[in-house]
Amino acid sequence: MGTRRSFLAELGAAAAALATGRCRTARTETKRPNVLFILTDDQREDTIGALGNPHIHTPHLDELARGGVVFTNAYCMGGFSGAVCLPSRMMLLRGRSWFSVRDLPAGFANLPSSMGAAGYQTFHVGKMGNTDVEVQALFEESLYVKPKRPTGPLPENCDELVRREGLPGEHVADAAVDFLGRRDKTRPFFMYLAGPEPHDPRVAPKEYLDLYDVDKIPLPPNFLPRHPFDNGELQIRDEQLAGWPRTEREIRGHLRDYYAVITYMDGQFGRIFQALKDCGEYENTIIVFSSDQGIAIGSHGLMGKQNLYEHSMGVPLIFSGPQIPRGKRVDAFAYLFDVFPTLCDLVGAPAPVEVEGKSLARVIRGERDGVRDTIFLAYREVQRAVRRGEWKLIRYPKVDKTQLFNLDSDPYETNDLAADGKQAERVKELMAAMKEQQKLYGDTAMINAE
Repeated sequence: MGTRRSFLAELGAAAAALATGRCRTARTETKRPNVLFILTDDQREDTIGALGNPHIHTPHLDELARGGVVFTNAYCMGGFSGAVCLPSRMMLLRGRSWFSVRDLPAGFANLPSSMGAAGYQTFHVGKMGNTDVEVQALFEESLYVKPKRPTGPLPENCDELVRREGLPGEHVADAAVDFLGRRDKTRPFFMYLAGPEPHDPRVAPKEYLDLYDVDKIPLPPNFLPRHPFDNGELQIRDEQLAGWPRTEREIRGHLRDYYAVITYMDGQFGRIFQALKDCGEYENTIIVFSSDQGIAIGSHGLMGKQNLYEHSMGVPLIFSGPQIPRGKRVDAFAYLFDVFPTLCDLVGAPAPVEVEGKSLARVIRGERDGVRDTIFLAYREVQRAVRRGEWKLIRYPKVDKTQLFNLDSDPYETNDLAADGKQAERVKELMAAMKEQQKLYGDTAMINAE
């Protein structure tokens, strides 16, 4: 099976040295590896330099990607609200699809409780709002720290917007480094760092903005001034962040801000990695990096993530650490809610039986090619999608519209083949597959025209 990320280049050149950080004491041996899970907000899968984007600076994520296993077909399943980050984070922490993730009985399975039962000291730093506060309260320590803002006179390279909105990721890194210095050294730790960036408003110090020339940033290959039809969510808040029609100049400006925030965040990740090294824990820590979902920013004439295109539901997913191969990329299908049982498997802890996610551990170790042959995506009642192999079908029941893409030959989803008579049987087969997936997950939405 070909990867949908066929447009990504091979892993890149060596990363810059890690930023400095300090931890007060050296590591004591633990029976299980530590786990550091970094989850960003609205970060597209194509925003890591080592994964084929030569226009963005991410040296620390580059090093992580080169040193671990990259899943090139990883997905957020979708969302039951316009704030897709909420269902995405709920699915991840509960190990369930979005059709069954809500209204669970007391004592439902969740990632921090499972890690805690395995002897881990659990620590979370995250954002306020649109997140799974019910599960995050189950960490031994759960913090919602405000973005760090410069104090005193502002330097010339730091503008008013940065002072008002804060420095991206620095508050999360500060809390993580502090935790590493005061943690219980007799236990392994599970750190879940799930901050609010690079979600808008996107602000970064001027020197980071200056790394990117607005006139030279390439537009997404699937840039359009307008989406070609009403997808059911063109009036939502995210779609109001740029004018209609989208202009090349405005989209390049959004991408400049987006890239600058990601680069600043990358430096904060470097601080955390260096703190792990200073403590002697880096080699004994499984590091997972992902995002709750992607975002359009001009792709297909859209700005937000309220759609089922690859740029919005596709996510970066990297595993690195002890017993994990280096420099490996796999095209096995994965959901974010597979991370829960995968981590349990990797640290030798039992995954709860009610978890719907599937462990990717054997895929990571090269013992099997994948855990599923189909990906099913959904957004509210207005969009459904299914993927098998290189073929993907998106269905818009409210407007009786169907799209068909071959992701091997058309990774940017620009050549809709649904009306091609030669593909009529394939459309029929994928519609049947979609209905099978609906039955599997308990989705009762109508996918035919109402």
